[in-house]
Amino acid sequence: MSSIYDDARTISFDDIRLRVVDTGPRDGETVLLLHGWPDSANLWRHQIPVLVDAGYRVIAPDQRAFGESDVPADVASTHMFFAVQDALRILDDSGIERAHVVGHDWGAAVAWGVGFTAPDRVISLTAMSVGHPAAFSGAGFPQREKSWYMLLFQFDGVAEQWLSDNDWAGLRAWTREEPEVEQWIPDLSRPGRLTASLNWYRATVPPESLLGGGPDLPPVAAPTLGIWSSDDMALVEAQMTDSQQYVSGEWRYERLDGVGHWMPVAAPEHVNALLLEWIGKHPAS
Repeated sequence: MSSIYDDARTISFDDIRLRVVDTGPRDGETVLLLHGWPDSANLWRHQIPVLVDAGYRVIAPDQRAFGESDVPADVASTHMFFAVQDALRILDDSGIERAHVVGHDWGAAVAWGVGFTAPDRVISLTAMSVGHPAAFSGAGFPQREKSWYMLLFQFDGVAEQWLSDNDWAGLRAWTREEPEVEQWIPDLSRPGRLTASLNWYRATVPPESLLGGGPDLPPVAAPTLGIWSSDDMALVEAQMTDSQQYVSGEWRYERLDGVGHWMPVAAPEHVNALLLEWIGKHPAS
């Protein structure tokens, strides 16, 4: 049986090695797919073949601490800043000047980061589930209420135990028995991997950040598509719709009703159609 990882390679930087799926025609425009927690590039298994069939080169890394990529040496090295740099270094290593950047969950946060730190590298941006960091910070009490788990995840050892005890009962309950859990558990069960994945939260969203008043960030100039799903257990709609005020380029919002947080696998046909339409509407000039 074929796998998206049949076309994977390892990219080594000074401090880390990343497994990167790199497939599709080399003369096609590039789509960079960035997964979130607690996934790997396998999250995009329904999108990659469709994008390749449409003529795109697709690059999808296992982000640092996930999948078969290395675990950073310390908590600080799991900060989102380093994931943004990883994305740019992957493009550099692949000889790609500009790409359509697509992210889900933490991958969406990284995509936003690429959008406002390296606007010249982004043809279009698609953010799934997670809105612009400033919109997330400004979403008020309803979002903070849904973000309770981010505070729990700060407690080293406690969070790991809560998630994994009794055959991962905490993870299963919190994600509402998400079918993808059977994909995650083998990865997270490896020594040190659950802690490494939680370090994304510990490095980037310390408790004080949950009180609002996020950083002053530049607007995103790329045409940007925001997608949110109504059954998301972790994110309110306002943090996505309010992202429009932080986009100076074209903005479009799509709501997927009756779909949970992991939309790339829960509603692949709808997600694929939106991606093909949005990316196709914004070819590289």
